[in-house]
Amino acid sequence: MRDTLLNDTLLNDAGFSARVSSRFGRHAAGYARHARLQQGVAWRLAHLCAPLHLAAGPRADLGAGSGLVGQALRAQGCQQALLQLDICPELLAHNPQTSAGGQLSWDLNLGLPEQLDQASLLTSSFALQWLENPQAQVQHWCEQLRPGGWLGLAVPTSASFPQWHQAAAAAGVPCTALSLPDAEALLAAASRGGLMAHYSRRLRFSRAYGSGLGFLQQLQGLGASASRASRLSAAQLRRLLHCWPADGCVSWEVLVLLGQRTGP
Repeated sequence: MRDTLLNDTLLNDAGFSARVSSRFGRHAAGYARHARLQQGVAWRLAHLCAPLHLAAGPRADLGAGSGLVGQALRAQGCQQALLQLDICPELLAHNPQTSAGGQLSWDLNLGLPEQLDQASLLTSSFALQWLENPQAQVQHWCEQLRPGGWLGLAVPTSASFPQWHQAAAAAGVPCTALSLPDAEALLAAASRGGLMAHYSRRLRFSRAYGSGLGFLQQLQGLGASASRASRLSAAQLRRLLHCWPADGCVSWEVLVLLGQRTGP
C-alpha cells in the first residue's frame, strides 16, 4: 500500500504539498488565533480519545500542526504522548506538544513512516483533506494500526461550503474551493482497512463572516488558502463576492470518526 501511495503521489501534483506547507508556514504564528472551529473540533475528538485504554504501540497525531489535538487531550487528563507529525516545520515550531511526544516533519502523501507500523493510536484533525488521495490514505492509516488499535479522525467533507459553490455558479466563475473528500467514501475506505466504527457523526457548523471577502480572508489568515484551481482574476473575484450571501455565511460539514482495527 505504501509503495502504491508513493507512486500515486509522484504521478500527481508534487508541488501542491509544498504550496500547502508554505501557506501554513507563513501564517504559523497566528494560526491558533484564527483556528476557532479547528480548536472546537479538536476538543471533541480528544473527548472521544481520552478515555481509551491503549495497548503498547506507537502513537501519533497526523498533520498535528500547532498541536490542537494533543493540547486538548492533555487538558482532558490524558497523559499519553503523541508523536507530532506534520509537513510544515513552522507549525511544529509553535507546537508545545513536541517536547513530550517528539516531532517529525513528514509528507503524509508518502504514507506513514515505518516507525508508526502497528500503531496503537492515530489521530488526525483537519489534515486529511490536504492529501492527494484521502480515501487511499485513510485506508492505509487503518491498515497500519495494530489489531485493537484506534483511529480518531476529523475532516471537513464535500458537503462543506455550499454558499461558495452556489455563489461561483451564480457568478459564472470557477469555484476555487479545495476539493474535499466525500464522507461515505472515507467511511468505506476505513472499513476496507479493517476499521470498525465506534462513533461516526457528521457535524454541521455555520458562521457569518460579514462578507464573502471576510471568509476568504479568514482562510488566508489560517494559511488554509492553497487550492489546485487557478486564481480568479480581479473581475471574476468581484462577480463572486457580489453573488455571495450578504452576511458572508459559510457552512461546514465535518466527519468525526472513532474506530478500532479488527482482525489480524
